[in-house]
Amino acid sequence: MPELPEVETTRLGITPHLKGRRIGRVVLRQRQLRWPVADEIAALHDAPVGPVGRRAKFLLVDLPGGQMLMHLGMSGSLRVVPEATPPGKHDHVDFVLDSGQMLRFTDPRRFGALLWTATPGRHPMLDHLGPEPLDDAFTGERLFQLSRNRRQAVKTFIMDNRIVVGVGNIYAQESLFMAGIHPSRPAGRISAARYQRLAEAIRVVLARAIAAGGTTLRDFSRADGQPGYFAQELAVYGRSGAPCPQCGAALSLGKHGQRSTVYCRRCQT
Repeated sequence: MPELPEVETTRLGITPHLKGRRIGRVVLRQRQLRWPVADEIAALHDAPVGPVGRRAKFLLVDLPGGQMLMHLGMSGSLRVVPEATPPGKHDHVDFVLDSGQMLRFTDPRRFGALLWTATPGRHPMLDHLGPEPLDDAFTGERLFQLSRNRRQAVKTFIMDNRIVVGVGNIYAQESLFMAGIHPSRPAGRISAARYQRLAEAIRVVLARAIAAGGTTLRDFSRADGQPGYFAQELAVYGRSGAPCPQCGAALSLGKHGQRSTVYCRRCQT
């Protein structure tokens, strides 16, 4: 599943192709994604494209009369291709641009979404989200205060979008390893000082992943068709049984919230 760095990489990839352009028309081959494609999106015609932003895993595209929210779901992707490019089986929506290119939405599993709001930045899918992990509002003090009396594992705690957005399975594992915190430790039994280290680790890991172009996953590559390269830097994710890059002990495999977790029994306490 594309995580925050992959979504941000996609935003950075498509923005130069959309900036200053107009959507001439929308070609809709499959309306039923996770939810039906919004009528306002299907009816776009000669619409100037405004800024392209991101909130959590949603891409936000300003358009006349409102804002389009795009979510890649589990297997979705966006590509900029020439207008004459024939569609594939899972190419569900084309946004035909006045440049002679198209922004093509592809989603084999159809868990993605194309939603609409008349009030940019406001939508039920956005209203209860926590701060962005790279913004000043996200701090170790926030994690410490919100974690008090919580028994849940710290890994599932930091993956809760109400606490902080965008810390998915891959980056939760990497951040906890960098901070030296065991993923099963109860969130309410971690000190303020350790949460400061964890918040900084989350920022560092996500910033590195964005700079590297996102992690290469089976269903993801960048908007220009090139894969991300952060997978080459992963310390623990997907490396169960391999030597810990810090102490050399075999990395262990656990499960939190029905998601696999790789960690080091020695380095993470």
